[in-house]
Formats: sequence, C-alpha cells, structure tokens
Amino acid sequence: MSEPLHPTPTAASATATTASLDDRYGRTPDRRRRGKLFGVLAAIAVVLVFVAWVVWAGLDQESHGLDNTELGYTVVSDHRTVVHSQVSADPGTEVRCAVQVLDKSYSIVGWKEVTLPASEQRTRSISTEVNTTTRGVTGLIHDCWVP
Repeated sequence: MSEPLHPTPTAASATATTASLDDRYGRTPDRRRRGKLFGVLAAIAVVLVFVAWVVWAGLDQESHGLDNTELGYTVVSDHRTVVHSQVSADPGTEVRCAVQVLDKSYSIVGWKEVTLPASEQRTRSISTEVNTTTRGVTGLIHDCWVP
C-alpha cells in the first residue's frame, strides 16, 4: 500500500493550526473580552452624556408657565405698527418679550423689547407700538423670557 500524497490532518494538528492562526490574527479570548468591555463602557458613556443633557436642558430649567399668543396687528403708517398679543406667566413673575415687525420679504423692519412687571394676573393682553424702517406687513412676538 502506498502513502497518500496529501496526508490527512489529525484533530490535534488541526486544532494547533487553528490556534496558531487565531494568535497570529488577534482572534484570542482576551481580545474578545476587551472588545466587549470597550463596547459596554462606550454604551455607558453615551447613556451618561444623554442623561446629563436631559437634566441640563429640560429638568433644570423653569418654564414659569410662560406662553404667548399673537392676537393681530395694526399697520398705523409706513413707519409704525401696533402688535396685539397675550402673554401668560405664573402670577408674580416679571416677563420680557421681543416684538418684531416684518415686511413683505420677511425681513425684520421693526424690533422692540417690552418688559411686563410682575402681576397677580396669569394672562395679560398687551399692545406694543413698534417703529419701523419701512412699511410692515405683519407683527408678532419673537420670544418671551423671564429675566
């Protein structure tokens, strides 16, 4: 009987070859554990950053029940517009609002900051006269905040 040209690998030599290749290309149990540990630590870091952002952006801010509604506007002349609005805030809270007037190309042509002193009323109607550089076509509250 003659010997085969390609000897059949034994189970021991196949395992040794696989282990040798795994070592060569970094496929070791230690490396897998480090990869999993890095993945878990990265996930924990992302969660911590997200929680910190939620606390900073949402829970740490007080809204003071602040809300505003535009009721309309009156163009008095080419250089003056009156903006009518309602502002709601918790009683006893001073509020500051920025009122703007826009022209037909949506450019700001008038701007005025209005301070509403603390009041016992939750909702107040205000009319704000705003000087403009050209004729305005709309007026509205840009933003309100608690100073």
